[in-house]
Amino acid sequence: MLKRIVSLISALISVISLVAQNSPGDYLTADFHKARRAAVRKLLPVNSVAVFFSNAVRNRANDVDYVYHQDPNFYYLSGYQEPNAVLLIFSENQINENGKRYNELIYVQEKNERAEQWNGKRLGVEGVKKKLGFEMAFNGIDFIKSKIDFKSFDLVTFFDFKEDYRDSSANADLFDLIQSFKSKANYPSNYNAKKQQLYAMIRSTPILNSANVVKILDRHLYTDEELKKDDLLNSYINANNDRLRSEVKDKVDLKLKANNLNSSLISEIMSTLRETKTEEEIVLLKKAIEISAVGQVEVMKAMHPNMSESEIQGIHEYVYKKYGAQHEGYPSIVGGGNNGCILHYIENNKQHVGNDLVLMDLGAEYHGYTADVTRTIPASGKFTKEQKQIYDIVYEAQEAGINASVVGASFQATGKAASKVVAEGLINLGIITDASQARTYFPHGTSHYLGLDVHDKGTYQSFKENTVITVEPGIYIPEGSNCDKKWWGIAVRIEDDILITKDGPLNLSAGAPRTTDAIEAMMKQPSPLDDFVLPKLD
Repeated sequence: MLKRIVSLISALISVISLVAQNSPGDYLTADFHKARRAAVRKLLPVNSVAVFFSNAVRNRANDVDYVYHQDPNFYYLSGYQEPNAVLLIFSENQINENGKRYNELIYVQEKNERAEQWNGKRLGVEGVKKKLGFEMAFNGIDFIKSKIDFKSFDLVTFFDFKEDYRDSSANADLFDLIQSFKSKANYPSNYNAKKQQLYAMIRSTPILNSANVVKILDRHLYTDEELKKDDLLNSYINANNDRLRSEVKDKVDLKLKANNLNSSLISEIMSTLRETKTEEEIVLLKKAIEISAVGQVEVMKAMHPNMSESEIQGIHEYVYKKYGAQHEGYPSIVGGGNNGCILHYIENNKQHVGNDLVLMDLGAEYHGYTADVTRTIPASGKFTKEQKQIYDIVYEAQEAGINASVVGASFQATGKAASKVVAEGLINLGIITDASQARTYFPHGTSHYLGLDVHDKGTYQSFKENTVITVEPGIYIPEGSNCDKKWWGIAVRIEDDILITKDGPLNLSAGAPRTTDAIEAMMKQPSPLDDFVLPKLD
């Protein structure tokens, strides 16, 4: 009998070991997420609480949902990747009815054998405690039943609701959790997060700087019909002296004190924290970026004029899956010829790219962190004279932008450097006659932060060490443009992911060739897909 028990234990250990070997082992640790929660706590005002909700489950069609993707802030702070959850972080220790001290609470979806049979295993309360390191974890229904008095805090900060969640038949789903919070926190039915943010800006800005506030208010009121109706915002804009603006500020202060809800502070806190990356985050970002660079290389080797845009997309995304990337960081953009002039072109349905340039803007998402890499290559394997001329301008503009990506430089430094090169290049080719016209062919910004979101959170102030940004100038000359027809349909964007270090910028996506010579050389290399031929279908 003893021998049989030992044999069974040995077999069980083998199974557990096999399961562990088949699961990724390089996720962020529970200690990472715990440290991020502590960092939030340090930035909270006295007697405040930050409330975070998981992402909604979004329906794709009928009874089929989209693949679930956790809210990046929620994942950053918890590591929890399931829906129907709420996280509370308190500025100071709280004491429950049993006398236990705590400074954070997480409520998650409960274990449910039938639901797990259909949709996969759930961590449940014990799993969250064991795997994610929470001491105070409860089922979602416990949040609804709880007697948390949000009105007792000086400030309750949260991301306002997008109202894109459904009320499912499940108990304590996201709908129920949010409704419960609104009730407990006395959430006004006419709450306007944008208005609260503008009020907060008025209150915190000295009267001496009121002209800057007026410009911002003008911009927001111009595009928002609801804000246009607000008496206080209009009074501040129309006040013609400091005394009147001070009076409006006093009224705004009273308005803000009418309740303790704040949907702007938490955004500022998360932008500050997520802008600079820890060592653990940089490891995952590098992995996502390297995978994406390999995808670009393999497409360069496989490319031929008879390829479709969707086939090109498929090669990229196959490489991502081969390396274990769970998702694409954003909808893949593959634009042949004039389609490349559509900045967010995602149809990818052109059947043959022919001899056009193909703009490929794609990024793998690895354990939550996403790359964003763009290459533009000639489907024929050889740049034409005109294609090369435009490409080389964009390349030089990108070099200028990358060189400007240094600690202490303003966030606008990359754009200023790249735009100058683009304008001069287009003037030299006779496509424009004045630098002010360059915006017609280079209509977007040059950089954004990169991390858990492809357009990641950040302060957009001066560059800091261990920040990751993109540098992505482009030139797009759609058919019908006011220039020589020989330029029509040429679209070029080159985008790399840059780690800003104390020693200067580091190009994390340099593994994908960028110069015309290097691209043409890579496209001459054999591809593993050369012999991959599928049978023809009727």
